[in-house]
Amino acid sequence: MDFTYRVRDPLGAIHDGNIEAADAEAANQQLRRDGFHILQLDEAEVGDLFPRRVTRNEIIYVTNQLAIMVDTGISLSTALASIVEQESNPTFRKVLLDLKNSVEGGQDFSSALSRYPKLFDKTYVSLIKASEATGSLGAMLERIGSYLRKELEMRGKVRAAMAYPAVMLVLATGVTIFLLTYILPKFTPLFKAKGTKLPGPTLIMMTVSENLLAWWYLWLIGAIALVVALQYAKNTIAGRRVIDWLKINAPIIGPMLRKVIISRSIRTLGTMLANGVAIIDSIRLASQIAGNVFYEEMWQHVLEELTCGKRICEVLRNNPLMPRVLVQMIGSGEETGKLDFVLERVSGYYDQEVETSLKATTAMIEPIMISVMGAVIGTIGLALLLPIFSLSRQP
Repeated sequence: MDFTYRVRDPLGAIHDGNIEAADAEAANQQLRRDGFHILQLDEAEVGDLFPRRVTRNEIIYVTNQLAIMVDTGISLSTALASIVEQESNPTFRKVLLDLKNSVEGGQDFSSALSRYPKLFDKTYVSLIKASEATGSLGAMLERIGSYLRKELEMRGKVRAAMAYPAVMLVLATGVTIFLLTYILPKFTPLFKAKGTKLPGPTLIMMTVSENLLAWWYLWLIGAIALVVALQYAKNTIAGRRVIDWLKINAPIIGPMLRKVIISRSIRTLGTMLANGVAIIDSIRLASQIAGNVFYEEMWQHVLEELTCGKRICEVLRNNPLMPRVLVQMIGSGEETGKLDFVLERVSGYYDQEVETSLKATTAMIEPIMISVMGAVIGTIGLALLLPIFSLSRQP
């Protein structure tokens, strides 16, 4: 929920702005933690029925703009004010205006960003917080822009690789339903009128067709229930474990998804360490952005053992989720004191591995999908043709 507020800071200055929180009590607590005395707090009015979404490209563009302006000596608040004037997305303009007001009010940029976790994730906020401690905001914004661009490119490649199988699956399902519910019923009266003994494939297809037509609403309810059940399972611990296990252990897609997860975690860990974030916080963030419960647990285990004095490579050495070569590289980085450099090099290598794996996976899935689609449609076609051949041989 969005709220508008009017607060007084410890120096007595009045500030107006917007804040995003779960409810009014959460917004109240967040403002008080930031040291403000709340004068007024109201739920924001809904301006648009369908507010425009803020894209990842827009965040990257604004980040790069801020990096250039701050590097040239422009103050952060002035840079934000300039970007607000040029921003065409009303939703994002509102966020940027709130950030500008917060910075002008003396709040840390990282604290202001943390109020919008859907737009600026924990990695973004942690890197900004580290730059505030070292006074290198401009350079850090440039690195964040590069990091976000690599993440966006990786997501785009994965989606593009999965788009073809998804389209083929939808097409095959649509063609099958069309043949069973429209084409096959046209021939059913003819077969029954002739009294010909029908082959087994034809009887099976006719039974499926009759059930689809007679009980179509049950099939529809079943499909909707399956989608709802999957969405519900994603929000439960047991369901998420099953789904994540299937993802990384699937015959063809599993190895590719493992590389994607490892690449994302290693890139985040290397970027955080290279920019002065403590190793404990870096590993915690690597766990949070892994996107798979088993890799999250792996990094959490590393974090626990690290606090007990063990090295990262020692904890990961016998873990089946991490390749042995990668563990050896991490060990060499720890021994030489250049773990951040090694991780950044490894993340680049894994980016290339992911791209190669995506191409190989797509090349393998394409003939499989074509074969499955051909087999299904061929079976239905055969079920139609066999009785016709029998009728043609009758005197």
